[in-house]
Amino acid sequence: MNHLHSLVLAITLLVGSVSIATAQNLQKGFDAYNAGDYQTALQQWRPLANQGNATAQTMLALMYAEGEGVLQDDAEAVKWWRLAAEQGMAPAQYHLGGKCFNGNGVPQDYAEAAKWYRLAAEQGYTYAQYDLGQMYRKGEGVLQDYAEAAKWYRLAAEQGMASAQNNLGAMYQLGAGVLQSNVMAHMWYNIASANGDPKSGEKRDERAGLMSQADISKAQEMARECMGSNYQNCGE
Repeated sequence: MNHLHSLVLAITLLVGSVSIATAQNLQKGFDAYNAGDYQTALQQWRPLANQGNATAQTMLALMYAEGEGVLQDDAEAVKWWRLAAEQGMAPAQYHLGGKCFNGNGVPQDYAEAAKWYRLAAEQGYTYAQYDLGQMYRKGEGVLQDYAEAAKWYRLAAEQGMASAQNNLGAMYQLGAGVLQSNVMAHMWYNIASANGDPKSGEKRDERAGLMSQADISKAQEMARECMGSNYQNCGE
């Protein structure tokens, strides 16, 4: 899924937290945007963004990042995402972190990226949790810490993110930041595969080749329980 476009739904859920008039204008912008009428979306969102509305600022940044209705401009996207991020808008914090990580529209700065990812991750933003886990695993912008990586992967995995589930399986396979466990690795690889991760099925089967039938059955039952509980009961 395109991270930028996935943000539209996340922000739509926040529209109700503003005045009726502002909510109506925001919704007109969303309706126009989703219909591909970017000029009308801009007409609705730009005045609100200039007035300090974080949702409008976030969407205006999205349009500059994508070049939708405006000339593509990463620096302008960063400007508006920063304004929204400083108001606590998690999607804006996440995407500002991404710009800092990649050096698009702003100097590349892994520590700054980790800062913004963390703020969004602490609000439960799944992509930020995953990317913060990646930074801890690789030691980018933060001290390398496999336990922290596993922590953030787990939070994203428990929101159903297949790539996080796959990576958490790898942490259990290697015993990196968690106690090594083929059963837990098999469970998370199995779940990730069920959720569409392209390589997890092969990794699950590799683990199975090193496990007893009893342990395979245990891992399969744990996977069913984990998914059946909406990720509320997933082993350790």
